[in-house]
Amino acid sequence: MAANPEKTFKFVVVGGGIAGVTCAEQLASQFPSADVALLTAAPLIKAVCNFKQVSKTLEEFDVEERPSSVLEEKYANLRVIQSAVKALHAQQHTLQTVDGLEIHYEKLCICSGGRPKLLTQDNPYVLGIRDTDSAQEFQKRLSKAKRIVVVGNGGIALELVYEVEGCEVIWVVKDKAIGNTFFDAGAAQFLIPSLDTDKPERAATSKRARYTIEGPAATQGLAVGGDRQGQRRGLEEPGSALGPDWHEGISLRGAEEVSHRVSVEYQSEVKQIYTHQDFLLSPLASQTADTGSWPVYAQLTNGKTFGCDFIVSATGVVPNTEPFLHGNSFALADDSGLEVDDHMLTTEPDIYAAGDVCTAGWEPSHLWQQMRLWTQARQMGWYAGRCMAADVLSETIELDFCFELFSHITKFFNYKVVLLGKFNGQGLGLNQELLLRCTKGHEYVKVVLSGGRMLGAVLIGETDLEETFENLILNQMDLTPYGEELLNPNIDIEDYFD
Repeated sequence: MAANPEKTFKFVVVGGGIAGVTCAEQLASQFPSADVALLTAAPLIKAVCNFKQVSKTLEEFDVEERPSSVLEEKYANLRVIQSAVKALHAQQHTLQTVDGLEIHYEKLCICSGGRPKLLTQDNPYVLGIRDTDSAQEFQKRLSKAKRIVVVGNGGIALELVYEVEGCEVIWVVKDKAIGNTFFDAGAAQFLIPSLDTDKPERAATSKRARYTIEGPAATQGLAVGGDRQGQRRGLEEPGSALGPDWHEGISLRGAEEVSHRVSVEYQSEVKQIYTHQDFLLSPLASQTADTGSWPVYAQLTNGKTFGCDFIVSATGVVPNTEPFLHGNSFALADDSGLEVDDHMLTTEPDIYAAGDVCTAGWEPSHLWQQMRLWTQARQMGWYAGRCMAADVLSETIELDFCFELFSHITKFFNYKVVLLGKFNGQGLGLNQELLLRCTKGHEYVKVVLSGGRMLGAVLIGETDLEETFENLILNQMDLTPYGEELLNPNIDIEDYFD
């Protein structure tokens, strides 16, 4: 470190994921003469590319990993500091990093993301998948595996079970249906057959620049607490989360000849994990039909026990607030996120937060809900940058339009998936009516109505209905006269509501 380990910046952003990078870029471009610092524990940052505004609220983009030098080349006033945060002194407006640097700021934005909720800490046979580093570890282990147990029902679990080939997958889901964060049981039934069919041949591998880090930098800042079975301890902060198409360009193949073999254990959780030795000594050994010798065994709450090569813990994330709380008085939400107001401000002076680490503390629009997704990390990071700028310039700023209507576009099981508004009837109770249209293997359309007005929709497949439905949800038109005809495939609904 330099002789003077103190640095002063007008704006400091913590976190090299989408929220942090978006926020830092926003500030660096708005204030070209102000010093901006981005602190990141990992050597690579996440950048948004191929951004496309699909409709008023829907956006599509890719996420690329890039060396931090790319940002510094783009913005002369932006400095990227590769180091994890050790402590924050909110009243003094200073941050300390693990390698002894003291950073003074005028305004701070915390975008430290989330860390995986692991089934168990420090078990070499339990792998959490969160960042690129753990994805590569997964790929390496999978290449020798004949059977894995995947626990979880979110986005990463959904992608994983679909992408893995040449290895038997036991998928442990605590709900009655797969993917219940994103869709209902009907949509799950529509998607399930895809797990039994051969996957379509993939088009040429995505032409992404891939950066690898060699030498000492590779082992800095990439450790996730206990997520890598005790290797490379010391740094609290993980690398930033995976991109939405993290499995592109890496081969997820096991050691078997089979293409796809997935069996789902519904309404079930892992009760206990046994090593090979412990399992042989337990009464389960004689009760388990599973013959063969496995390195690890998962006993489920439904009474079944499965041996496997390793267990993947994909059970979501918790806000990564660890280094910031001690000695400060942040208000935390029920989900342990830093609570922010409608200007992304926390309860500590001049400290903002965005992305997975924060929880929206304002009264949300009746068509929006927070979900820890890529799109929201980008929107929050962008808006937090705008709010920090407005504060410095003493300007007023309205809550951004992106918080009016929840909208998300993604891909599951090779189908395009669009989610709008209260797509699962969130918070509507019995006061809702559903319209459905489903063509097996082609499309699944669900509309949520309440009092004749459209409040949400799930669109799976190439339906081309997203813009029309977005407009119908935003303008809250009474659709009672149309009834079931709303989803009649023989009627061109776009012409109706142009």
